[in-house]
Amino acid sequence: MIKYFLHPVDARLERGIGVLLLFLCGSLFSYGLRALRRTTGGRRGSGLTGQDANGVPLRRSKRGWMWNQFFLLEEYTGTDMQYVGKLHSDGDRGDGSVRYVLTGEGAGTLFKIDEKSGDIHATKRLDREEKAYYILHAKAVNQFTNEALEGESEFIIKIHDINDNEPRFTKDPYMASVPEMSDVGTSVIQVTAIDADDATYGNSARVVYSILEGQPYFSVDPETGLIKTALPGMDREVKEHYQVVIQAKDMAGQMGGLSGTTTVSITLSDVNDNPPRFTKTLYEFRVPESNELGSSVGAIRAMDADIGPNAEMDYRIIGSDGPGMFDVTTNRSTQEGVILLRKPLDFEKKRQYSLRIQVENSHINPHFYSSGPFRDEATIKIVVEDVDEPPLFERASYIMEVKEDAARNTIVGSVSASDPDDKRSPVRYTIDRRTDMDRVFNIHAGNGSVFTLRDLDREESAWHNISVIATEFNNPRLMSRVPVYIRVLDVNDNAPTFATNYETFVCENAKANQRIQTVSATDPDEPLGGHRFTFSLAPEAAGKANFSVRDNKDNTAWILTRRSSYNSLQKSVYHVPVVISDGEYPMQSSTSTLTIRVCTCDREGNMKLCNPEALTARVGLSTGALVAILLCVIILLIIVVLFAALRRQRKKEPLIISKEDVRDNVVSYNDEGGGEEDTQAFDIGTLRNPEAIEDSKQRRDIIPETFYPPVRRPVLPPSRDNNGDVRDFINQRLQENDSDPTAPPYDSLATYAYEGNGSVAESLSSLESVTTEGDQDYNYLSEWGPRFKKLADMYGGDDSDRDS
Repeated sequence: MIKYFLHPVDARLERGIGVLLLFLCGSLFSYGLRALRRTTGGRRGSGLTGQDANGVPLRRSKRGWMWNQFFLLEEYTGTDMQYVGKLHSDGDRGDGSVRYVLTGEGAGTLFKIDEKSGDIHATKRLDREEKAYYILHAKAVNQFTNEALEGESEFIIKIHDINDNEPRFTKDPYMASVPEMSDVGTSVIQVTAIDADDATYGNSARVVYSILEGQPYFSVDPETGLIKTALPGMDREVKEHYQVVIQAKDMAGQMGGLSGTTTVSITLSDVNDNPPRFTKTLYEFRVPESNELGSSVGAIRAMDADIGPNAEMDYRIIGSDGPGMFDVTTNRSTQEGVILLRKPLDFEKKRQYSLRIQVENSHINPHFYSSGPFRDEATIKIVVEDVDEPPLFERASYIMEVKEDAARNTIVGSVSASDPDDKRSPVRYTIDRRTDMDRVFNIHAGNGSVFTLRDLDREESAWHNISVIATEFNNPRLMSRVPVYIRVLDVNDNAPTFATNYETFVCENAKANQRIQTVSATDPDEPLGGHRFTFSLAPEAAGKANFSVRDNKDNTAWILTRRSSYNSLQKSVYHVPVVISDGEYPMQSSTSTLTIRVCTCDREGNMKLCNPEALTARVGLSTGALVAILLCVIILLIIVVLFAALRRQRKKEPLIISKEDVRDNVVSYNDEGGGEEDTQAFDIGTLRNPEAIEDSKQRRDIIPETFYPPVRRPVLPPSRDNNGDVRDFINQRLQENDSDPTAPPYDSLATYAYEGNGSVAESLSSLESVTTEGDQDYNYLSEWGPRFKKLADMYGGDDSDRDS
């Protein structure tokens, strides 16, 4: 059996050694009993525990290990390793045959065991706050055979706590607020401190709170750390911020305990406990009488010691000697009362106003009603200053009327304006010509009478809107305007006419007194009672009339036939003069002619055919006819364009397109040849041998010679050699072209290569070149100097050299 031996207890633990021993004894006894019931084996002695399923007796072996716990002080400061305890097996007889083995948490690093004696030591300084206990396993084995003498046993090394940690607050600093004027005992904030020491043993982790700074305003509960107000009537306007220092001390606050502190910043939040107050009882403002409506006259401000919404105020007028003249509004950003002008000021009528203004908090706290009224009053004096004002019209606008037949210079009406200032400056009137571009009206500069300058026509313009300007004689820059609306009254000056252009026809088979048309009239005049038109046949046509006019008394009339059977061959068109009169004064009348055409109709009276004149006049050209005519015009245009294009293609182009287009040939033709083998354009050999010209050759750019007899050219005598002068040849050709009637009627350019006489190298032109290379003698190249030596070597030498 392994036994555990504890080391002597440190002197610091003497106070609890008795309690600890009792606890250990009870624990060992109870744990030993439980271990014996759970395990088998151990000591060699055994006892019967029952029978198995086959009836064989069972025996339980007793173990030689004993459960135990080791206690070790944390934060050991000694120089030697701290002794933990000792392991001993019953099988150890002290002969060194037993070896003790330690495994588990910290074995070999934090804890070491003497294999022979079983002594356990801690190698390092341990901290209970890092790890409170370690679980290890002990085993006794044979030194020589490594066989286990006892079963493995588990034991615990528990770190015994000492007071080595001070309380620490969860925050530093704390921020809190409490309303001002709070009652005593109002909770502010709760602070919390945590001690890392063991709270289950002693008072090392028992924390007590106390206040170091902040009295007598605040207090703290020693057990919970809840901070409360301790002084009544704390006013934010007197002191707003407080710094409170709270201490947390372990060991229940006893001497020797460790402590920690934190700072709590407490702010008194504002409540509406102060009324607004004006800084003065009388305010005075001066304002010009020319201020516009809605403009600011001045601003006043009451002072409130509160802040935020508690300092918001409302201003209102509670008394005034000018009702409705002024108003007051609150500027929410500045909490000022702004006085506004609501009616025009007039220095000449009233030069001073007095207002009574009241200010009151917008949000009142009922808790402070007893503190008094949260309002204040002040008097406002407003002095009106005189300003040189422009003339003032008696009316805001004028409406005038004039008849359209009024003569020129007729007075339509008048306007009136005066200087509102005390000096009463004279006023001059003018018309803004931008509103009367046609200069129909004018105004008398002195008395403001408006009169006409031109004849009026209501049918052309029924209203005229002009603007009259009034200026002071002494200060023309001061002016005012007024709109004048002139209505032109109607006069019966227009005769009525047909309402539309009627197209009337009568059937050949028409009967007498048959209605063929209903006519009406129109008149641009507008009489008050409405139009009353009368219709009648003109007197000059009444005796021989084929038609009659019946007035319906409703501003319409019927056109009736006076006989039957009209013949379009005898007369196809009738003209009926109709006299139309209005019933106004002076009466206006006009004669309108109604054109009636004779047409062939069916039995129902529907028109079938009219004479060509009538048909053309009535029907006109249809859409299909117009489309057909348009297509014909387009086709003709296309034919003309194609014909013009063909004519341009047939036109011959000149032989010489450009003055710079010079060829080796005599004549430049606008057709492409077949290269050097093409001899139809011109035979270049004729330049060397003019006698070899073929007379049968025909030129392509002229009419064939069948229409004109060929010109006989004189034969030149043969030259002395083939390198004769070409000058005579050119002159001969020039004469031939001048006298040739078949030559084209325009000039043509011929170019000849001619070097002239006296050249050392003679002519290099291909015109005099021989046809074969063998006939040419190149020995002269060697006489030209070193520059032609290469050519002389290539082409010079004997014929034998070239043949080889």
